[in-house]
Amino acid sequence: MNNIPKIKIGIVAVSRDCFPESLSVNRRKALVKAYADKYNAEDIYECPICIVESELHMVQALEDIKKEGCNALCVYLGNFGPEIAETLLAKHFEGPKMFVAAAEESGDHLLDGRGDAYCGMLNASYNLKLRNIRAYIPEYPVGTAQECAEMIHEFLPVARAIAGLADLKIISFGPRPLNFLACNAPIQQLYNLGVEIEENSELDLFEAFHRHAGDERIPAVVKEMEAELGAGNKKPEILSKLAQYELTLKDWVKEHKGYRKYTAIAGKCWPAFQTQFGFVPCYVNGRLAAQGIPVSCEVDIYGALSEFIGTAISQDTVTLLDINNSVPKDMYESEIKGNYPYEHKDTFMGFHCGNTAAGKLAFCEMKYQKIMARTLPEEVTQGTLEGDILPGDITFYRLQSTADNILRAYIAQGEVLPVATRSFGSIGVFAIPQMGRFYRHVLIEKNFPHHGAVAFGKYGKALFELFKYIGVPVQEIGYNQPADMRYATENPWK
Repeated sequence: MNNIPKIKIGIVAVSRDCFPESLSVNRRKALVKAYADKYNAEDIYECPICIVESELHMVQALEDIKKEGCNALCVYLGNFGPEIAETLLAKHFEGPKMFVAAAEESGDHLLDGRGDAYCGMLNASYNLKLRNIRAYIPEYPVGTAQECAEMIHEFLPVARAIAGLADLKIISFGPRPLNFLACNAPIQQLYNLGVEIEENSELDLFEAFHRHAGDERIPAVVKEMEAELGAGNKKPEILSKLAQYELTLKDWVKEHKGYRKYTAIAGKCWPAFQTQFGFVPCYVNGRLAAQGIPVSCEVDIYGALSEFIGTAISQDTVTLLDINNSVPKDMYESEIKGNYPYEHKDTFMGFHCGNTAAGKLAFCEMKYQKIMARTLPEEVTQGTLEGDILPGDITFYRLQSTADNILRAYIAQGEVLPVATRSFGSIGVFAIPQMGRFYRHVLIEKNFPHHGAVAFGKYGKALFELFKYIGVPVQEIGYNQPADMRYATENPWK
């Protein structure tokens, strides 16, 4: 995926001048070795030019890590650390940053070998707040070389998303469909996050699509699609149009990304799309998502933003689904109860017409769009990819500026069950612990729309840290709380 950043973290050790500099030097070397022993050494850079003890050292270290191409920063308190110089380093570094501190190594070295970084982290955090600097501080930020190496590694996905947002442009086409006010997109918060947005007319896209008629690259894309679909290629006659559309979107991205490095698309898919283009864009949306360019349905701008975040964190394909329908009781009784540790209200079905990438489906077939075909000729609704979503761990999440222009988010970890859906579209039977309460007291109570982004794996920890870092108030980050933890709006006498 070349639509997300590659992160290189510059590790800069700091030292209070009344402590032996060797403490920070040796502890930094041990940290770098611990990281290289367990993870990819190319993720990090050890700044050797100085141990930061003063503002002048701070400037030297800053110039060094910039020269080495570092786009993220780890300030490492090898001892107490100079609170002014170390926070100025974070202030002047343009990119994601974190602070960690060294634990004491041995009870036999608590005279000349004591570093007091435990205390220094308190002063660092205080000064970060004074200067209004955002920085990632792990849950317990004091550790051995091995423990701090793990903290840095856990920061990588968060840093990828932060750096990605700072260079992201969302490209949208058309207004939301009628009766989709839930996908509202107040753009002020996009700008607050550093995200650019380019809003276009559907007519602009329609014109660009027609300019790609007969494009010499179409046959090669059709062959890719045929290979990917295999026996599921039930609508071969529509592939050339879908290939033409895919090339249209890719060329639009190249021509319109401007100075931004990364893009996501919020696309229009109905009501006039089918009759004018002659197909539905679902399959193409999923293909682009698999290539690292998320495409949301129904001009869901914050859905596209959420998908991009998940792509950056997971380095994997994501999808966008409706939090759609309940699991019938007879289906729960026969296939889920007793086989999986979930109550009926923990389950639901996540669905979209056919936008989930083929690689995330247990099986797939190219079909027509059943809902749209109820009111339109079937031949103009071809292009949707149907299949049950692969079973396994998932994280359901969303970042949203709601109608009142407050930045809110939710995160819920769960799984897709290996239960046949017996339905249509890209769809799966999802299970999230305490989903019923989460649905009522987070999704409904906080006015989230029906679209949720899905990352394939457990990424709740990284998403939570990211949302905090970018400024979502902690009280506005919802999650599926355990049964013994009451939501603020939950009736205690229920």
